Amino acid sequence: MGRLAEPYIDWIEVGTSLIKEFGMASVEAIKREFPHKTIVADVKTFDNAKYEFELCYKAGADVTTVMGSAPLVTVDFCMKTARTWDRQVMIDLLHTTPEEQAALARYREAVHCVHVSKDQQEGGGSRLTGLGAYGATTDTDESGINRTSGIGASDALPRGIVSDVSGVRGSTCESPTGLRIAVAGGITKESLPWVLALEPEVLIVGSAITKAPDPASAARAFQDRIRELGRR
Repeated sequence: MGRLAEPYIDWIEVGTSLIKEFGMASVEAIKREFPHKTIVADVKTFDNAKYEFELCYKAGADVTTVMGSAPLVTVDFCMKTARTWDRQVMIDLLHTTPEEQAALARYREAVHCVHVSKDQQEGGGSRLTGLGAYGATTDTDESGINRTSGIGASDALPRGIVSDVSGVRGSTCESPTGLRIAVAGGITKESLPWVLALEPEVLIVGSAITKAPDPASAARAFQDRIRELGRR
């Protein structure tokens, strides 16, 4: 599937469950197959940050994830380790409070990932919430589409669509907060107008590409739709 979608993606995420099942071998394998893509190791570190981040970076990850609800000392270790290795950090904002988000805003080098979890999506709670410190809130309307409010729409394109294999080429953009923003969780072509209102640098798209009958066509459709919206 990765080979099919490759022309339309920039980043490839090695998902948490895949890493739990196969360990760092999964990160090594993806980096070996796609050496020119940005590889995200979604380990969701909560403790022992230096050790876990070094494992990922040694395996070839370019970006590694830490939970925003982790102690700030843990996030500090993540950032220091990333600088040592000249790699990147993604902070997962899943279930963080506005106060925690405000504290995390000091990490300006990191990508801050607004995230709806898989369990929330499957359990019917598929709305992006808890974005107080990021200037936006979201609601799910009757059609099930997440609509974002509190931010004007972006004229720029996100850098990438990411997934368990994903990413779209486009220009880097900056969110209204001045932070590097990623958005993840149940993104579809229909929800793109409201997701893009957050002005994300990265879109993390999973099943809309990986479970599509034709992953290449699905990835290309995302790319086309993003560019169409960016021209408006």
